[in-house]
This record gives sequence, C-alpha cells and structure tokens, in this order.
Amino acid sequence: MTGTRRSDRRPAPGSPVARVCVDVPLAHLDRPFDYLVPAELDAEALPGVRVKVRFAGQLVDGWLLERVERSDHPRLAYLEKVVSPVPVLAPEIAQLARAVADRYAGSLADVLRLAVPPRHARVEKELGGTAPPADTAPTGADAVPVDPRGWRDYPAGPAFLRALTGGRAPRAVWSALPGEDWAARYADAVAATVAGGRGALVVVADARDLDRLDVALTGTLGPDRHVCLSAALGPARRYRAFLAARRGEAPVVIGTRAAMFAPVGRLGLVAIWDDGDDLHAEPRAPYPHAREVLLTRAQLGGAAALVGGYARTAEAQLLVETSWAREVVADRATVRARTPAIVPTGDDPQLARDPGAATARLPSLAWTTARDTLRADAPVLVQVPRRGYLPSVACADCRTPARCPHCAGPLALPSAAGTPACRWCGRVAAAYACPECGGRRLRASVTGARRTAEELGRAFPGVPVRTSGREEVLTTVPAGAGLVIATPGAEPVAEAGYGAVLLLDSWALLTRADLRAGEEALRRWLTAAALARPASAGGRVVVVADGALAPVQALLRWDAAWFAARELAERRELGFPPAVKMASVTGPAEAVADLLAGARLPDDAEVLGPVPADEGRERMLVRVPRARAAALAEALHTAAGQRTARKAADPVRLQVDPLSLF
Repeated sequence: MTGTRRSDRRPAPGSPVARVCVDVPLAHLDRPFDYLVPAELDAEALPGVRVKVRFAGQLVDGWLLERVERSDHPRLAYLEKVVSPVPVLAPEIAQLARAVADRYAGSLADVLRLAVPPRHARVEKELGGTAPPADTAPTGADAVPVDPRGWRDYPAGPAFLRALTGGRAPRAVWSALPGEDWAARYADAVAATVAGGRGALVVVADARDLDRLDVALTGTLGPDRHVCLSAALGPARRYRAFLAARRGEAPVVIGTRAAMFAPVGRLGLVAIWDDGDDLHAEPRAPYPHAREVLLTRAQLGGAAALVGGYARTAEAQLLVETSWAREVVADRATVRARTPAIVPTGDDPQLARDPGAATARLPSLAWTTARDTLRADAPVLVQVPRRGYLPSVACADCRTPARCPHCAGPLALPSAAGTPACRWCGRVAAAYACPECGGRRLRASVTGARRTAEELGRAFPGVPVRTSGREEVLTTVPAGAGLVIATPGAEPVAEAGYGAVLLLDSWALLTRADLRAGEEALRRWLTAAALARPASAGGRVVVVADGALAPVQALLRWDAAWFAARELAERRELGFPPAVKMASVTGPAEAVADLLAGARLPDDAEVLGPVPADEGRERMLVRVPRARAAALAEALHTAAGQRTARKAADPVRLQVDPLSLF
C-alpha cells in the first residue's frame, strides 16, 4: 500500500469482493460485510487472514472469510490493511465457529476470538512463510503399529480401534476401569487414527492430564508427532503451537479447552477425557462446552468421536440412548476383578459397630482402614472436598455462620493461629463478635485439606504427610507408608496404587444446590477410587456416606452407566437438560424482561422464574424440547440484536445449556 493514494486504488482483477467478519461484539452486526480488495493486496488478502477495515468510521479488526466475484451492495469500501499474510483461520474452523455461534445464541466474532489465539508478530517472523498449509494426512511411513491389547478388557474396544485404522468414523462413550491408564488407551486410539491416514484432536481438562497424555503419545507415536496447545503456555508458545497445527506439521493436536477449535488436517478423530469436569466449559461468551464443540466437529467433518471417563455424564448417556454413539464398557466379571473393596460408613452394620459413624468426620472404619494400610507399608489417599485450613467457620456458642461485617462474605481461618478473614473481600476480622449472641469463639463448619493433614499427622505420628491442592499439585507419590491429603482433581498417582482411599465430607458434595450435585460427587469419588489397588491386592475405599444413596450405590458397584441412565430418566421426567434444551437469561430485571418481550420464542417454550442471581440481577430460564433448540437460540440471538441495535444500556447474559441452573 506504500505510495498508493486512496483515489488511485483499483479492485483486484479476480474475486475482488472480500467477505469479512468484523470483530465487533454487537449481536445485530453478526453477519459478514463486503469490502473491495485493492489490487496491491490481491496476493495477501487470502481467506483466513486477519485484516483491518473501516467500520462505522473506525478502524477495526476482522477475519477475511472468503473472496467472491460480486456483491449485492452497489458501493463498497476497500480493505485498509492485511494485518498478517498468514491464513490463521482454516475454512473448516470458520464453518465450525458459525455452527457453534448459532447453537449457543452467540456471534461469530465471539467464537473466532476463542478459536484463533492473539497474533504474535515475533513468532510469525521467526517461522516465516505466508503460503497456506496443505491439507495433508499422515503417510504410510508415518503410521505406527496399533496394539489393541490395551483395549482387550472392553469387548467393543478392539473393534473400535479397527474401525479407526480402517478410516471409518465410529463413535464411542467409554467407561474406564479402575486402575486404567487412560492416557495410554487414548494414545492407542490416536495411533489407530494416524495409521488410517487421518489426524486426531484430544482435549483434556487441565495441565496435569495434558502432561500425562503428552508422555503417552510420545511413547506411542514417537517425538515431534503431535502438538500441545494450551492457554497456559503463554502468548508466544501458544501461538507457535497453533501455527504448527495450522501448517499441518504434526497429525495430532492435544490440549486443554483452548484446543477445541485447533485446526487439524483431515480430522479423523475427536476425543475428550472426563467431560464432566467443569474446566471444559468456556467462561467467555458464548460459553461453549468443549464436548459439544468436538461433537459438532465430528458431525460436520464425518470424524470419529470418543468420550471417555471413569464416570459418565447425563449428556454422554444421551448419546448412547439415542444411538449416536456406542458404549465401550467392560463386562461385570472384569469390573469386579479390577475394583477395590468399597465400603460406606453410614449403612446399618457400620452404625451398629460405631453409632457415631453417622456424624463423625473420620469414623472408626476409616481410621482403622488407614491404620492397617499404613502398617502394611502402603500409601493412603484422603480426598477432602475443600482446600485451605478452615474455609468456613461459625460461632462456637450458637453455631451461627460467621460472616464478614463489611460484605457479608464467609469468614475463614488460614491456620490454627491465624486471624479470621473474609473469603470474598479479604478483610481481616480480628475483633469478630457474633451478631446473634455476642460470642467471640469460632468453630469449624467445614474442614479444609490443610487442617485435615494436621489432624491426621497427629493421629499417625512418624508417617509422612503430603498435601496436593491448589497451591501445589503433586503428580506422583512414592510407594510405601504415607498419607496424601488431596482436593478433588489434584490426586497424585501412587506407584503400584494406593492401599486405601478415604472419601471424607461427602455431605459437602451431595448437599450442593446444583442439578449435577450427585453426578459431580460420583465423578470425584470414582476418579479418586480408580487410583486404589484392586481388592485382590488389598485395595480398599471407604466413603463416609450413607450406602443407600444413589451415587454411593453406583460407587459400590462401580456402575457409572447405571447412575447416568437414572439421572437422565429423572431429568426427562422433570424437564431438565440434557433431556430438554434450556437457556438462562441473566441481567437487571428490566433488561431481562425487555429481551424476552422482544424474543419470538417457539410456541412450546416455557419461561421459568425469575430467580435471584448475583449482584442484584435476576435470572429467567427458557425451556424447549430438544428438537426446538435451534429456534430457541435464534430467537434469543435476534432479540439480543434488537437491544444492541437500539443501544440498550443494561447488558444481558445469554447462556444455552448452562452448567448451573440455580
């Protein structure tokens, strides 16, 4: 563009019209806009590149979606600039982004902001080259031998691998056995896909799972055969990994939630591990879930799909019951052989031996199990739902929960000699006095991981005590006697497995005001119990809960599929997701009412609420049958566009299928 005056500009000779998605977060502008490509930018203005355009008198960013011969608009402005000649947006990802935006009542610009990481000019300069990548697939020389023996405990497992090797697109919901090396099984599935001449994409919940899968894939495929993509890598490393995937330098991409939109040449398999983990839900608009994005990719691209975990979500169960996917599970004899001995403390026999088991935090059964395991020179894992020391305290005299005098947030104690402080605003309440009785003594309402470690360290002197949680997450612990206190999701792997696993404070999980409370409790329990040795090797699991509860029953039998089917049946009866489609509309009361009044909702839509939300806002829920999901999303998105077009002051947050409804 240097030396070219605006008046001297001429359109490019071929396909002079560029369709551009402008990066403007306004719902009523959620459509492509046409611009002329100047002749001097003809070679660089390729589909997928970042551009600058004039929009409403301002210079804004955008993505060039396609080049066409003509436009329906008589007068068009020119592209101002090609920001980078690197075509970062692959055509199939643009198509996926549009589908995700439509599903979640969002805008294409919002999804593309999630799909394409911010540009890092230095990385582009280091890598060089402007040509778009070739859509190549792994060659025969790239293939590695596929060993189906790791899947032999699952009758449908070897057939699943054969289908991947044969280039077909099987869809599976896999329930992993306790003690299973899930990363190795995923590496087997990826190797089978690569052997079939296609690429693969695997998404996990956190960095620890990503590291484990990275090691497994390196051992199976060899070095430099896959790319790791995660937001935790930092801007430069993340962008370098993204460009490597975009250029097809490796046939496989693995990563956390940030990788769900990663470009993969000739995609043959999408997979997700532990889809019930809430880290898979994107906290930015339009709030897509990694599982749903990957399943959409499988549907659009004809790829295979693998949804795996020790537990099973109601969404995964729906895939099985609608025959969209086939379940891959072990037979009951194999399950019994691999499962540790699991015992609850709240059933009648235990209460007869220990009447205090119903209320004790560490009943005698759990204490004796830990003692016997340590005497046998084996490690013990103790799962505690809450981190910290005493994350919740109350008045020792009248039991009134202790709240912050400034913001009414819960008070917590950081240590035995610490001063109570607010968990919301951080202010110290050194002179706290109970507003009900005036008492100044505090007692524990909830006991955290650090306090648990302190108590068990006193109960078992001389035994090493390790903690794993938010401050420091351990990956592995050595064999031998030792206590490991971990919060859910931070449980380290023990050499040869744990001799015992204690699941404490089950009430903190089961009594949450959440539709998924039982499902989440079972998921966390199974994840911890899977690290124990089989019963034949002395492995035991003690869950401090009533054995009659459905999640506890599923844990005792190691039958996540039964519990998922039960949950799905109850949600069908009550009309909750995933049996129906539901959207939440959150904002100031007047703004919520305004949006719903302007929405042309389907005739069979039900509007529920309002219910209080945070910061003085309210929430309304809109429910429709699953077949009307697209109509609901379109109606809400159109109504949001009407509000942004007239510059309504108060924002409204739209979420389709939110994880939390209350």
